[in-house]
Amino acid sequence: MNIEELFDYCLSVKGAEATTPFDEVTIVMKVMGKMFAMIPTDAERCNISLKCDPEKAMRLREEYDCVEAAYHMNKTYWNRIWLDGDMGDRELKRWIDHSVEEVIRKLPKKKQEEYYGTTE
Repeated sequence: MNIEELFDYCLSVKGAEATTPFDEVTIVMKVMGKMFAMIPTDAERCNISLKCDPEKAMRLREEYDCVEAAYHMNKTYWNRIWLDGDMGDRELKRWIDHSVEEVIRKLPKKKQEEYYGTTE
């Protein structure tokens, strides 16, 4: 997956928006106003930082050479994935989706219902 395909997939997430709060070269993908991915567009190697369940984050780092603790992020919850590594596109999309789920899961129940379009 190249950086354009990565960006397009992130934008295809329900309610996703691309922002640049830090500088003009770092894209922060948000859903419901919360960050689920960070994509530096000026990096020599394409990569994405994603939020992850802490236990799964550690397993991913052990399983894939292309996954490491995210730079400048809380390393308990954030992984950086190098796009030129040993993770396939399908698996990468799965972890992007997981990141969105982690963000939504941390929102108040009312916001979760708003996102998923459900009410009790």
